[in-house]
Amino acid sequence: MDPTTPYEALGDRDGVLAIATAFYDAMERDEPELTALHDCPQPGRVSAATRDRFGLFLVGWLGGPQEYIERYGHPRLRMRHAAVPIDTAMRDAWLRCMQTALDARAITGPVRELLGARLAEVANFLRNRPD
Repeated sequence: MDPTTPYEALGDRDGVLAIATAFYDAMERDEPELTALHDCPQPGRVSAATRDRFGLFLVGWLGGPQEYIERYGHPRLRMRHAAVPIDTAMRDAWLRCMQTALDARAITGPVRELLGARLAEVANFLRNRPD
């Protein structure tokens, strides 16, 4: 039986959370300017709370349980990111980290294509600074 949601295609909760972990690992390793925009209790290390929150967001956004909404309310992405300077360079850095995470988790095929398109839409939507 084919999975019906990206969440299922990615391996449910564990698979999605592994992508979130790989995403932040890539960010900390490859994109220090992007990392610095996050809560970093230690230099160059994004907080566990930030990592966990993003993982829960991805779980729900990809069709899994809505724990993020239960804990934090509606994501309101533009509002939550309004104070974060997101220009084209930061958008592209975020997308590079996500592509690296998908590569690390060997995500391919139709779900990779779908994610590539949807993630690019969201990242572009969150741009709030001129280039």
